[in-house]
Amino acid sequence: MERVEPMPLSADAGARADAYAAAPLLNCLIRELAQPCPDPAGRQTYRLPGGGRLLRVRTGRRPADPEVRTDGGWRRVGHTELVKLVADELRRHTGLTNDELPAEMIDSREAVGALLAARDRTAAPADPYLRSEQSLVTGHPYHPAPKARGGGPVASWLPYAPEAYARFPLTLLAVREDLAVEEGDTSALDALGQAPPGYRLLPAHPWQLDLIGGDLAEAFADGRLLRLGHTPFETCPTAAVRTVHAAGPDLFLKFSLDVRITNDVRRLWRHDLLRLRRTDAAAVTAFAALDGPAAWLSDRGYRTASFAFEELAVVVRDGLGRHALPGTTVLLAAALAEGFDGNPLDRPMDPAVWWAAYLRQVVPPALAAFADHGVVLEAHLQNSLIAVDAAGLPVQALFRDAEGVKLLPETSRAAGWERLVYCLVVNHLTEIAAALAERHPGFDPWPAARRELSRHPLPEIPALLTTPPLPAKTNLLLRWTGADGAAARYRPLRNPLAGA
Repeated sequence: MERVEPMPLSADAGARADAYAAAPLLNCLIRELAQPCPDPAGRQTYRLPGGGRLLRVRTGRRPADPEVRTDGGWRRVGHTELVKLVADELRRHTGLTNDELPAEMIDSREAVGALLAARDRTAAPADPYLRSEQSLVTGHPYHPAPKARGGGPVASWLPYAPEAYARFPLTLLAVREDLAVEEGDTSALDALGQAPPGYRLLPAHPWQLDLIGGDLAEAFADGRLLRLGHTPFETCPTAAVRTVHAAGPDLFLKFSLDVRITNDVRRLWRHDLLRLRRTDAAAVTAFAALDGPAAWLSDRGYRTASFAFEELAVVVRDGLGRHALPGTTVLLAAALAEGFDGNPLDRPMDPAVWWAAYLRQVVPPALAAFADHGVVLEAHLQNSLIAVDAAGLPVQALFRDAEGVKLLPETSRAAGWERLVYCLVVNHLTEIAAALAERHPGFDPWPAARRELSRHPLPEIPALLTTPPLPAKTNLLLRWTGADGAAARYRPLRNPLAGA
């Protein structure tokens, strides 16, 4: 992809970027800190506990137009001031300071601006699957800085951004055979090019090589690594940024990126790679035993270099062709909530019929994997794909990412269930339900969700259907306090299932 410098935003584009960036930040503030209070004007109003300030927003699935109460009335708050307000509330609430997170919030907003400008001048992919993967301009709706890209200059990451409709070839390296490390089935990598005798082929993400820079200079100089050029085809980054789709060989390849995206530095950590075959094998076994069309995209194996184990690692993942039902269109679940051209939720439909079909495809495999095999899928919106038929009706669910899978009893059953409920219900079903209800005023999606969940005889289900709170991950507090990205912290959230 041609490297381009970001264009300055117009006032209108800047306002759009502010709105995109403010919505998830407001969601975090409202969920994790703010206290709702009545407002005679009819807008959603909250008291901020740190200093007792009043905040009000335009209601909806994505809060907008934040205002704070002053002696002179309500005053509109722009994104920069909103970041300062949130940081002040967090300092008062936790007693801790943090200069890194406010910078990430600003970086996220600047990234959104660059992405919007790039999308305005670039044609979207014709393939609806890729269009869905590359649609997430808002991204995680409950993260304070979902689009931060590590603070680097826009020109360093924009050519590889899925939201900018990026396409690019992979760099082909060769690692000396005695220094290659691999586990599982990585044979698909050997078909990407031709390594010289005594070497193994090792594809690399171009941004990955830019980030590690001179660290590999010695390995190139002494022949441990060779540069072989590039793949003869382009790959497309998926919503995960570091995972790319290669349509020709029908593969997904997942790389290391030393960049913080949402809560984690997206490196393929050694401890995760060493358990990858175990978690993937458990998921493959669980899905093979399912009664239904649900599919698991297997992380078949990984290859790397012993002297740069994490930095040069690549994971080989199944493509869609061997799993998707014939004649269907596969779409990213997160894109259904975010919105994109071709979203089946935008078609004329009976929402009750569509929603029942969606639940029937998504819920049973996630619950059966947990109940029958002790496999806790990370079934959130970005790890879930939905195959729809010609009418846009869901007919199959596909799940991915063995790195996010937890296994019982390595994880306690209680902790595994809490994680599954958060990923499947709070992060996933709640967002799809809200997007559907937004398009069909008056439609209540939760009685059907309750019926689908009640069909499964897990001992945890009765409490899930009757207990008031659900676990909501506190991404704002987690990032402010510097907790490990994998160390989820939850706070109680109103349970729509209990009142359905």
